[in-house]
Amino acid sequence: VQLQASGGGLVQPGGSLRLSCAASGSIFSINVMGWYRQAPGKQRELVAAIGTSGSTNYADSVKGRFTISRDNAKNTVYLQMTSLKPEDTAVYYCNAKIGVRIYWGQGTQVTVSS
Repeated sequence: VQLQASGGGLVQPGGSLRLSCAASGSIFSINVMGWYRQAPGKQRELVAAIGTSGSTNYADSVKGRFTISRDNAKNTVYLQMTSLKPEDTAVYYCNAKIGVRIYWGQGTQVTVSS
């Protein structure tokens, strides 16, 4: 199973970005899909997660600004980020829980700067 993340880049404060992460390989069903981020010198932290039924969980710091969604037919998870702040700058990683295993994508850089 491989996860391929895309959509990162440089954006000004207040701007928006949409991240995508597609899972491929021998997949029967994906349980939880999520996005984490890691800023320089900090630990990796959960940004948002979504279950198979669509239930979501967000970090307090992104509530109201970020929206996670998924397309089960495409085994893809999205993260719509709006009202971006410099403190959102980090490498964003997607992950997926399939059975009892957790898989990670390669990370995509998001830089919020003027």
